[in-house]
This record gives sequence, structure tokens and C-alpha cells, in this order.
Amino acid sequence: MTTQKITISTLKYGPLILASGLLLSGCSEEPAPKAKAQKVHEHVTEHSKPVVYQVFTRLFGNTQTANVPWGTKEQNGVGTFSDFNDAALSGIKELGTTHIWYTGVLHHALVGDYSQYGISQDDPDVVKGRAGSPYAIKDYYDVNPDLAINPERRLEEFSALITRTHQYGMKVVIDIVPNHVARHYKSTAKPMGVKDFGEQDDTSVEYARDNNFYYVTGQSFQVPTSEGYQVLGGNAHPQADNLFDETPAKWTGNGARAAKPDINDWYETVKVNYGVKPDGSYDFPSLPADYANKDLRTHFEFWQDKELPNSWYKFRDIALYWLDKGVDGFRYDMAEMVPVEFWSFLNSSIKMHNPEAFLLAEVYNPALYRPYIQQGKMDYLYDKVGFYDTLKGVMQGKQAANSIFAPQQAVADIEQHMLHFLENHDEQRIASPDFAGNAAKGKPALVVSHLISRAPTLLYFAQDVGEDGSEYAGFGKPTRTSIFDYIGVPAHQAWMNNGKFDGGALTPEQSQLRNYYKAIMALSKHPAVVAGDMQPLIVTGSEHVAAFSRSIGNQQLWVVSNFSSAQTIVTIEMPMTTLVDDKRGEFKLLDLLEANQKAAMTINEEHAQISLTLDALSSAVLTTGAHNER
Repeated sequence: MTTQKITISTLKYGPLILASGLLLSGCSEEPAPKAKAQKVHEHVTEHSKPVVYQVFTRLFGNTQTANVPWGTKEQNGVGTFSDFNDAALSGIKELGTTHIWYTGVLHHALVGDYSQYGISQDDPDVVKGRAGSPYAIKDYYDVNPDLAINPERRLEEFSALITRTHQYGMKVVIDIVPNHVARHYKSTAKPMGVKDFGEQDDTSVEYARDNNFYYVTGQSFQVPTSEGYQVLGGNAHPQADNLFDETPAKWTGNGARAAKPDINDWYETVKVNYGVKPDGSYDFPSLPADYANKDLRTHFEFWQDKELPNSWYKFRDIALYWLDKGVDGFRYDMAEMVPVEFWSFLNSSIKMHNPEAFLLAEVYNPALYRPYIQQGKMDYLYDKVGFYDTLKGVMQGKQAANSIFAPQQAVADIEQHMLHFLENHDEQRIASPDFAGNAAKGKPALVVSHLISRAPTLLYFAQDVGEDGSEYAGFGKPTRTSIFDYIGVPAHQAWMNNGKFDGGALTPEQSQLRNYYKAIMALSKHPAVVAGDMQPLIVTGSEHVAAFSRSIGNQQLWVVSNFSSAQTIVTIEMPMTTLVDDKRGEFKLLDLLEANQKAAMTINEEHAQISLTLDALSSAVLTTGAHNER
């Protein structure tokens, strides 16, 4: 299914500013020429509810099951772009996916030998794991050679994957990691005229506006050490010698300024300089406060006559390069560590190039949500610190179910920009013992997460079949599927069924869970789910049950979810003002999700109630049926 869209002239959304395409200069590392005046649509009442499927690209198609800790690619296997065949893409689309976020596509540092293809080898002393972190990019203009059948044709193989994804009506999203790059950055695929990060830096000073990095002058980098850590788990490697040649040392990716970073720092990366001086002051123009209320074109034009730090232009050219190759959008890693002014510059440049580009950012500080949306012009931000963290507490039985409404109300004015998720590569798997210990506990949570608002939804690969992340891959600990090593993902491999992608090796419980996910995501066909208003409802009978209504026009849905592992009988009180019609009496309700539910609504002059029995970890999406039109 494609992105669900609905146009209703009476709805009031924040303006979605679109502009017709404007081809900016390619990889010039120079300011783009001022845009010519073009028609900009400033008032759009169309709203969509995207579904983003995040896949860890190197793990997706891997069928090998040896799972040797710190194992090599030959021992443990690796998936490739070609594994995303028709069956795989069809299976992904079954979950209602509109955008596939291919994680780990860009060429990052890894422990492997591709020197025959002109690629420099990486030192394992500054690589996390054996397969390497996807957030330690060593060449922004290339893709990971591990992911290609023929590494020499790796860019062509990725382009073919973009085409296949588009043929299934889905968009392609890749990571941009603006805050840091690999300790050893060396591009072999950069276009003519492009300089590598740091190539033109003045390394005699800690900071200069047009330096790409910060420097610890007069000192050489020292590899971090720890009693509890051995490079490659102690396995022999000719370069695993606790040495890495970097003089002068650079600041580490998380901002650590020591020549020898701590083992817990992001020591495999170096921080990019955006014109923020070491004392925190800015070496670029500030964006006027009233630009929070101005459109993308105005933002774009603001920057055209400004002199800006070199790193700004480098990342603009990188983004436009991938757009021109058919990529439809980006997920920005740790966006809050980069000034909001840069995002105004970059995102307005992107939207002038491709008005429909999808821009998702990792921002965890709630105080920055509105600035990064309104001034930084992000489409979507993670709703982690508020909504996800609260919902996780509910799933673990640590918080009452109705506690979800406070964080939701806190972002009510920007809810359509706040992406909801239950898993991603940074978070524990639901089925892991440190989270919920049972994938079924994700069922009521997904109902609430997907249906409570106009927010888009993110699904992580293998979430829908209950992967528990228990495999010890090498670097890091279980409960999160490893992003650093070569590993097989057992529950996903059962759905993959040796490349058939038909679920043939799933257990009955896993198959039922996947079907439940598909049923939930299919509810996006209803206008009330895509664009309806939400009203919390009062539940009596259990603190483990949450209920709310979604309504738009004459369509109204009542969503009730039981987070308890026991059957529960509840009564739901509804304010008379939330009802969309004035009928009185007793009505049988239709459940759009679990047809076995029996629910009745009673409406008189004084109150409206729903009474129902909910099975353990079950939900109901109720309607009178009268306005159940699509």
C-alpha cells in the first residue's frame, strides 16, 4: 500500500510548504546560485501517515546460522542488495510500508580487505566490531562493498535496488551522519573537484571556521584501552596493535577533546566542525527567530548571500548527490548535535531540489523539537524521550496505561511530525528479557503507537516475527540486534525461509504475530486513523487498559488496548461532546481488528459508555459501522 493520504478542506494542519524542483549545482562545495522565483504551494490540507520499515541491510538477506562471536564475513555470512528481490520487497510492503530505510548503505569503516578495488584498509583499533559501525562513514559518495555481489559494481547494484524498491511503490531512505565521520576518512568515489573531509584543514590550530575537524594541537591520537575489551575479541590481525597514526589528534565524534578518548566515547569517529567555536559561540549568521514561521523558500533564500563554513557545503552536496541517484530521503543521525541553522540551510536546499524528500531526524531533547521542526525544517523527529519511553514503561508493567496521554498531549501541536516506534537499531528488542521478554506484549503497544495520532510509524525488521536479539555477535551486548558484526537474525531467517521470504519456517506463534502486525497497519485506510482528532477516554476496571477515540467528519473509532496478561472487563466513559452524532440507545459495535470482541455502547441523555471484555494483551478498534467508509 502506498502512503495513505486524505484531503479535507476543513482540517487545520501546519502548512506543508512544497516547491517545484530546482536543480542546484552538483558537488561544487560552493554556494548555490540564488533560486529563481517559482510557485510555492503554501496551504496544503493533504495529510499522510507514512510507515517506515527500517532494515539493517547487511543482516537482512544473510542465511548463514553459524553466529561465531567476532566471526568473519566468510564464517557468519552477509546479506547483499540483491537479496531484496521481488518476494522480499512484496513481504515488506505487506506491512503497509511506504518508505524503506536501508540502514548501513554508505561506505563505512570495516575490518576487511577490498584493496584490489582501490579501497584503503581500516585499522581494527578504530573500528567497532568486525563489520564496523554504519555511523563511521569513510566515503560519503560510495556504498558498503560488503553489500555487493560484485564489489566493483557496488554503486550499480545499489541503483538497481532503488529501482526495484520504487517499482513496489515504496521510497528509499538512507542515513546521513552529519555530526561525525570515520577516524580514517578516505573517499575513492567522490566526484571530480570534491575534496575529502579535512584535506584542506589548517591542522596547526584547534579551530578554524572552514576546517572540517577540530584538533588537539601538539598531541597524537592514542587508542583507548580497557581491561574488559580486546580488539576483535582477541583474534589476531596484523593491524591490531593498539596503534593508529593520527597527528595531531582530532576531537572524537561525541565531542570528547582528549588525545586519548575513553573506551566509551565514539572513538571510531571524529567530530565535524560546523562553525561552532570551542567556547560554543557561532561563526555563522544566526537565523532570525521569526523564521520559525517562514516557508522553505524564504529559508533557502536567506542563506544564498551568506558566507558559511565549508562543512555546510560539503553535506549539501552529498545530499544532492544521493537525491540525483534516486534516493528519496534521509534519516539524520544525532541531528541535535548539529546547529539548527545548518538544518535550515540543508533542508531548504533539499526541498528546492526535491519537494517530496523525506527528512527524519534523531533528536532526543524535547526542548529542541519545535526549533528543529519549525526553524530546521525537519519533516519528522523521533518521539522517544516522551512517548516511547513511557510506552515502554507501560509494557513492562511499571506505569499505568493512561500515562501515555501526558507525553502525547505535550506534542499535540506537532504530533504529525513525531515518529512513533517500538524498536529500532538503538533500542532493545521487545522480546528480549531486559525489555518485555515476550513479543506478544508488543501487540497492544503497536495498536496504541500506530493509532493514537497522525504520527508516522517505524517498524524494525524482524520486529513483526518476535526477534529477541539474544545472539552474542562480538562488540556490544545482546538484547539489541548487533549493528557492528556479521551475524544471522534467527526469527527473521525463519520468515526469510532460505530466500523465499514466505514465512515458511516460522512457528505458528510467529506467523500469528506477523499477521497481527499486518492487520494493525492496514487500519491506515481509515480517514480517522490518518487524520482524525484524538480524545483520551476514562477507563474503569483496570489500570492496564488505555482507551481513546479518533474522529474525523462523521467517522469515529474507539481504540481500547489491554496491556495486562490476564483477561479484563472494563467500562469506558465517553464525554458526550466527543460523539459525532446524537443517536440514543444501545448499539452493538464492530471490531475492525479482533473480530471475536463483544462490545456494546450505551448512550442516553446523561452519559455514553462502552462495556467490553478484553483478552490478555488484546485490543479492540471499535466502530458503529454506520460511518465505516474508507
